[in-house]
Amino acid sequence: MKLTKYLNSVLLILVVMATLSCSSEQDEMDHVDSLINQMTLDEKIGQMNQLMNFVDSLPIDPYFYNLIKEGQVGSVLNAFSPEMIHEMQRIAVQESRLGIPLLIGRDIIHGYRTIFPVNIGLAATFNPQLVKECAEIAAMEARSEGVNWTFAPMMDISRDPRWGRMVESCGEDPYLAEQMAVASIKGFQGDDLSNKNSIAATAKHYVGYGAAIGGRDYNTTLIPEAELRNVYLRPFKAAVQADVASVMSGFNELNGVPTSGNVYTIRNILKNEWGFKGFVVSDWASVKNLQVHGFAKDSMDATEKAFIAGVDMDMCSSYFIDNLKSLVENGIVKEELIDNAVRRILKVKFDLDLFDKPYATEGNKLLTEQALDLAKKTVIQSAVLLQNKNNVLPLSKNIKKVAVIGPLADAPHEQMGTWVFDGKEENSITPLKAIIDFLGEERVIYSPGLETSRTIDKKGLNDAIKTAQNADVVLLFMGDESILTGEAHCRAELTLPGCQNELIHEISKLGKPTVLVMMTGVILMVEPILGKVDALLYGWHPGTMGGPGYVDLLFGIESPSGKLPMTFPRTEGQIPVYYNHNNTGHPPSDESWIRMYDIPVKAWQTSLGNTSHYLDYGFEPLFEFGFGLSYTEFQYSDIKLSKKVISKNDTLVVAAKIKNIGGVKADDVAQLYVRDLVGSIVRPVKELKGFKRIRLNPGEEKIVEFMLSSEDLTFHDGEKWHVEPGEFHVWIGNSSKASLMTKFELK
Repeated sequence: MKLTKYLNSVLLILVVMATLSCSSEQDEMDHVDSLINQMTLDEKIGQMNQLMNFVDSLPIDPYFYNLIKEGQVGSVLNAFSPEMIHEMQRIAVQESRLGIPLLIGRDIIHGYRTIFPVNIGLAATFNPQLVKECAEIAAMEARSEGVNWTFAPMMDISRDPRWGRMVESCGEDPYLAEQMAVASIKGFQGDDLSNKNSIAATAKHYVGYGAAIGGRDYNTTLIPEAELRNVYLRPFKAAVQADVASVMSGFNELNGVPTSGNVYTIRNILKNEWGFKGFVVSDWASVKNLQVHGFAKDSMDATEKAFIAGVDMDMCSSYFIDNLKSLVENGIVKEELIDNAVRRILKVKFDLDLFDKPYATEGNKLLTEQALDLAKKTVIQSAVLLQNKNNVLPLSKNIKKVAVIGPLADAPHEQMGTWVFDGKEENSITPLKAIIDFLGEERVIYSPGLETSRTIDKKGLNDAIKTAQNADVVLLFMGDESILTGEAHCRAELTLPGCQNELIHEISKLGKPTVLVMMTGVILMVEPILGKVDALLYGWHPGTMGGPGYVDLLFGIESPSGKLPMTFPRTEGQIPVYYNHNNTGHPPSDESWIRMYDIPVKAWQTSLGNTSHYLDYGFEPLFEFGFGLSYTEFQYSDIKLSKKVISKNDTLVVAAKIKNIGGVKADDVAQLYVRDLVGSIVRPVKELKGFKRIRLNPGEEKIVEFMLSSEDLTFHDGEKWHVEPGEFHVWIGNSSKASLMTKFELK
């Protein structure tokens, strides 16, 4: 009887909560509709207009002031200071006719003032909870200065490391991108957008932007329907399911139609099929770019096509505010469609509670102890150990003399990485400073060797060599300046710029134990370097706390645990190379690879083994997706299934033992891969379906479990989603080369 009363009470509470929630949502929409009914057509279109703040000092420029006052601006992009943000918001709230607050948009990509590792580095953590916490810190810091909207996360699948913007991505795998994107959205937006520390997130760039031909930014993308659905759209669908506030349409052309004018992807899939409730903002002037593509004949045509496709807010081209009114007055565009777009925008403003709290939150919330501790933790978990000959790492804390060499050893600006507007180099703790703090100044000798990463003048090499000669171990900090990665910074050759390779070569002649820490935002071709250094730690551009994070790794306070979110090619000629490729009718193997120099002179013409490989570089990459070494060794064994045969309604439990058989406490990332052996279309040779970060003491063993349902096995065949019966292979291990495998059947 007591249990029944308790359950009834719980049920009553849930019903009341649901009723209140529905009531609150209805009240909000009533407010939105009431406001729309009061607006002129000009004011409605004004809400759809986002302008770049083109002045950097107060007072506000008279032209810009009047635009805001007259309700001709719904959002401002990249304001210069908290004081300017406050003044613009004040004009909108107190001096415009209806007092509608502004959305203050900002590129907060991997941190606001506290800068975390670049996004590809965050993906290497394989830790969505950590990514969520980073986004929470960024949101709190941004909101404390009046910013309420970010153009992140970027969830473009990137299979070509020549593409400069791969640094902002989560890499090549859609499942990993889904997990990281959703974590980031939840971190930015919190449980409730009205929370004073929350900001609106943006899922970008919709869609296929990362598939640019040749890895050249803004380039054409050609993606078949099945691949579009199975790979490139998946993170965006997950973002919509996570209630992301906005979606950004991309620059690129997709199968002949620019994505900011694409009815199929925006209106049909995003809004109608998925039921997206937020609003769509164009990328920078991508509405205007419809003309450049040759998709629109003039500004009026571009406006019509972008708006009809489903773009709700025009970023920086002013085409909507210049042309939409005429399109309505001439009967080409219905005002109800304008109302729908404005309703979406106003709803986000209400969700953010901007009508009651339009200004910055009180108190200085920048660079808190919590934020800096998290930034250091993220550096530690993002760095990937690619080589460690003779266990040169970790270094002894009692080492007598350490040579710190390289143009990035003490470059506080460069270590922040690309797309940083609000981080300050004076807050960056460099590797040199952190190592001196850890060992003491008398045990550290330093030479940059090169002034910058691009320096071709060799005059500093001799000093670096002398410095290395006087040390017991050499720590090299090489890589790229931040400006060499990111948007429009694509590279055909992914080698170290300047004279860095020569510096590494000269240091290697000394025979000293040499550790290379690579500080970059891109995948570099490191195979020629591996023979010249003992250890290679891929540290990415680490952000504010790069130095302290590296120190903990180099001196064994923590063990490296990052895993590669992208495959490392042996050479640019292998690109694109990614683990989740389809099989061919002639799959390669070690036995079938005929090496170029093994072919006899004047050999009879033959197809040389009839398999898909290169004569010079074979078929395997340098390092596979999911790879990353540790200071200990993990052993996977005893893979088991809860069932050998499942139906569509069953959930399969896949389990294996993981044991730390080394002598160091450390994390490993257990990874679950699946292969559908036979499909109505060819299925990938492996697909990531789960991962878990596990911490084990020396000798400790745990059982790791993953859940698989038929939903995890569905795919799109180009016409529809379905799951097909048949046999599947399943692996558990710590990279995409996992060998611990078993089988199950779906009936």
